[in-house]
Amino acid sequence: MNQSSVLPLPLATALLQPLLHLLDLSTVPCQDLRDLLVALITRFCTTPLTPQTTCDFENELRNLLDDCGRQILQTVYNHLEPENPQDAPKHSQRDRQDYVRKNDKTRNRGGIATLFGTIQLQRCLYEPLQDARADDQSAFAPLERSLGIVAGNATPALAERVGRLAAQQTQQEMLGWLQREHHVCWSVAVLRNVTAAVSGGIAAHLQTVQRQTVLDWLEQARQSQGRRRVVLAVGRDGIMLPIRQEPHHKEGGVATLSVYDRRGRRLGTLYLAEMPQPGQATLSADLTALLRDVLTAWEGPLPRLVYLTDAGYHPTQYFREVLQRMDNPRVPGQRLQWLWTIDFYHAASYVTKLAQVLFGEAKQQYAWARRMRRLLRDESRGVQRVLSSAAQYYGLKTWTKAEAKAYSEAYEYLRKHSAEMKYSANKRDGLPIGSGVTEAGCKVVFTQRFKESGMKWSIVGGEVILRLRVAVLSGVWEEVYRKHLHHRPEVARTTLLAITAPTDEKAA
Repeated sequence: MNQSSVLPLPLATALLQPLLHLLDLSTVPCQDLRDLLVALITRFCTTPLTPQTTCDFENELRNLLDDCGRQILQTVYNHLEPENPQDAPKHSQRDRQDYVRKNDKTRNRGGIATLFGTIQLQRCLYEPLQDARADDQSAFAPLERSLGIVAGNATPALAERVGRLAAQQTQQEMLGWLQREHHVCWSVAVLRNVTAAVSGGIAAHLQTVQRQTVLDWLEQARQSQGRRRVVLAVGRDGIMLPIRQEPHHKEGGVATLSVYDRRGRRLGTLYLAEMPQPGQATLSADLTALLRDVLTAWEGPLPRLVYLTDAGYHPTQYFREVLQRMDNPRVPGQRLQWLWTIDFYHAASYVTKLAQVLFGEAKQQYAWARRMRRLLRDESRGVQRVLSSAAQYYGLKTWTKAEAKAYSEAYEYLRKHSAEMKYSANKRDGLPIGSGVTEAGCKVVFTQRFKESGMKWSIVGGEVILRLRVAVLSGVWEEVYRKHLHHRPEVARTTLLAITAPTDEKAA
């Protein structure tokens, strides 16, 4: 044992005294709780049992336990620093800037929201030195930074729940939930500040965790049983969103990354998304960076690379300008082979459009479209057979200008993209043929949260919620938030025991 790490008994006793005092103080609420619990249980057991009394009993018990937890937190956090601020260090640093302690402790304005309710926190406050004040540097509380208080209002535990649920609920739903479940009354402004702080905090770690998640899926797929190759499938789509101060909706973008095992089972899907932006440059850059990171880090056999989309402008440009030019990280100068497949269900919708203009009766429309969709999906050169059948019926009717235009658009779409519609071959090779995952991504990422009645979004506000939503829906929320907490800036220790404890050299 290192002799310098062993404290003399008198010194060790002196160090334990503040801790023992804190333990005594923090257990007082528990002692008070016992009497309240006795009264509550007695009242419940001596009155007629009904669903209403049972409900009331549980709710009152929850409130008692929450209040006890709140008092314990308040006691512990308020005694982490010396009771007399003069016993705390006179100087501190933040971001390489020197700060000096105020003579008196101050109370956090508005309190700190916790899982158990709002507590009042008295802490030492440090002000910048005179030269820094001229640069509008604000005062700060080292204890709050050490505790990880978010946006000056919430503990990390409560902020985690706020961030996770803000991805799914509206502001008013969140405010109601906070008051009902955690006895916290916030304004919209405070909720937005905390949510934005959490969203900004996880941003730096999201891609790292996503990359590792895909690598884990690839390893799981590699070890699976089956005759097929592992598949890494990329999807991309857009959706129109209501934007503030814009007369028309703007297109947001969604991308997906899925891994399929040797039996063709999808093991998981990651989501990437971006608010409307010219050219969807950020979404393209993020997706490209993630793909390159994954393929560079992956040490197993290269998976089959599939790109599943419709033939919209942005998906098409991304394939031609990025995927087709992407180098193989293992073989310098060699391009990766991406298989672009037009989503079958999107292609099938054009078959339905052909049926609607080729036949007058609904029964004929339905029968022809159903037969052609089966040919398109299951037969070799299925798209050519669909086009051939449509051409035969084309000369059997008189066309209006509108009908001719609709026919030409549907026919040309299928003809132009016939090379990307080899569905029977893809099915035979165990490859996905539908971008249902991406289509569903547009719904779950955007529609369910961003397109409720009366909603309009700013780009900045939308990005805050979008980042949280992507982390939750991708199933990486817990790991991303854990990394965020681990990488939060540290400050000099300000707790009572840290201040009182000597260094190893002095202890020796």
